[in-house]
Amino acid sequence: MGMLIQPATLLAIILAGYLFKRFGLLGERDYRVVQTLEFDLVLPGAIIYSFATNPHQVSFLLLSAFAVLAALLPPLGVYLTTRRTPVGRRAFLMLNTSGFNIGCFSFPMLQLLIGPAALVPAAMFDLGNDVMVAAGTSVMTQNLLHIQPGRPLSEQGAVDAPVMPSPRTDDPDARRLRRKALAQGVIKGFLGSVCFDVYLVMAIMMLLGWNLPHWVAQVTQPFSGANSFCAMIMVGMLMELPSGSRDIKDVAQVLAWRLPFGLIFAAAAWFLLPFDPTVREAVALCCLSPTAVFATMFTDKVLGNARLAGFTLALTAVMGTVMMIGGHLLIAAL
Repeated sequence: MGMLIQPATLLAIILAGYLFKRFGLLGERDYRVVQTLEFDLVLPGAIIYSFATNPHQVSFLLLSAFAVLAALLPPLGVYLTTRRTPVGRRAFLMLNTSGFNIGCFSFPMLQLLIGPAALVPAAMFDLGNDVMVAAGTSVMTQNLLHIQPGRPLSEQGAVDAPVMPSPRTDDPDARRLRRKALAQGVIKGFLGSVCFDVYLVMAIMMLLGWNLPHWVAQVTQPFSGANSFCAMIMVGMLMELPSGSRDIKDVAQVLAWRLPFGLIFAAAAWFLLPFDPTVREAVALCCLSPTAVFATMFTDKVLGNARLAGFTLALTAVMGTVMMIGGHLLIAAL
């Protein structure tokens, strides 16, 4: 019973955010205020706190590489198998099948199920995960589908084609300028994410053997404490129930991609990674996490509507709770 209290609390916070919006206590777009605070202040502070309070081994960078692979393959699979699907649906699937909700959901779950020792490997897993969810997946999706960054797809001329039309030219100068703009967009997509920048700085410090002073942990501790609440209340504020069969089908497709890949990577983490059982279990359970909170933000930016991404996150949070507890019990029985 005790292990159900923490995830039930997280789900209750999502419900509270949704009900506050439904009863008019919060506006339809108020979630963007919390979104800005979460991604530009609270979550970066929580990341710094994790590095300031837990020793991180350089060998754990293998966990980061493993996370990049786990977050990269599902959206690539979506891209390769949906060549006849309209671009909007392809973008939704690619953005919501990639990555895991580690900092906001898995951290408290792992601490409850395994203990504080699980947070260090989870943080290193999240380093690689963040490469994709904080920037990589969005950059990849927009470039593969020829979606212009900075503008919702609806403002670019909705089409039923699998990719947005891209003008062709034989002018070498025009091609060079296009390649330059693409490179600048990729760099901006990565460096424009505060969370990615923080993880990058923390990784460099770890490689150089530099430790954060004790006062940094004291300063960032409130951000770590507020992280789960801010993320879950934001999800509830932006969430809406599916409005029709098409929405239900899109969510079902996300689940059809996430569940098999999650189980495959969880098994690979447990049986293949060269670490002790605590580390392997922590990574395996991370692979069963819900969709990333970043998916809601990028779905909003690319498609102009994050409500279905919020519902997907809430649904996968329920499923992730069951799967992580089940995975922990299964591993304990091995």
